[in-house]
Amino acid sequence: MTDLYAEALSTFAILYGEAKSSGTEVEPNAMTLATATPDGRPSARTVLLKAFDELGFVFYTHTHSQKGRELHDNPWAALLFLWRSLREAGIQVRVEGTVTAVSDAEADAYFASRPRQSQLGAWASIQSETLDSREAFETRMAEMEARFAGADVPRPDGWSGYRVAPEAIEFWYGAQFRLHERWRYECDAAGVWSKRMLFP
Repeated sequence: MTDLYAEALSTFAILYGEAKSSGTEVEPNAMTLATATPDGRPSARTVLLKAFDELGFVFYTHTHSQKGRELHDNPWAALLFLWRSLREAGIQVRVEGTVTAVSDAEADAYFASRPRQSQLGAWASIQSETLDSREAFETRMAEMEARFAGADVPRPDGWSGYRVAPEAIEFWYGAQFRLHERWRYECDAAGVWSKRMLFP
C-alpha cells in the first residue's frame, strides 16, 4: 500500500469504529451500493459491508440478482456510507472502484458463519425475480428446511461475494450551515494515490 492509500483506509477504520461504538447508528455497516448497466442506467440499494482491508470492501449477494447481473456486465461500483449521528453534523464516506468476485473459500467461510435461517433463505430466494405471493416464499422456505434437516446448509451456486477495490475514497465531514469539509483520495492509471481537499 502507498502511504496515502494506507491513510485513507486508516481513516475509514477509525470512522467505522466510531459508528459501531456510537450506540446511535442502528446498522453502521449499511452502505448504498450503486451499479449501472453497460449503457449507463444506474440503480442503487442498501447492502451490508462484511469485510474490508487493503484489497477492498466486501459484500455478499446472489450473483443472478439485478446487482449481480449489472456487476457482471459492468464491473464498476460506488459505495456510500452515511453515519448521521457522528461528530458535528454527520459523516459520509464515498468509495468508487472496480469489482471482482471473492474466492470460493472466502464465500464458503462467510456463508458458514451466517444464521441458519439466513442460509436457508439464500436457497429459497430467487433474488430479484417475480414472486407470486409471500405464501409461495414461505413454502419454499419450508421445503429448504425439510431438504437440509439435520445437516449443514451448503453455500448455493450463484451466491457469493463481491469486492470493491477503491480507485477513489472521499470523506465528507458535516458542519453547520453546510460548511462541510471534504477530502478526496484518488488513484491514477499508474497506481499513484493523491489527496486533495474539495469545496463543500
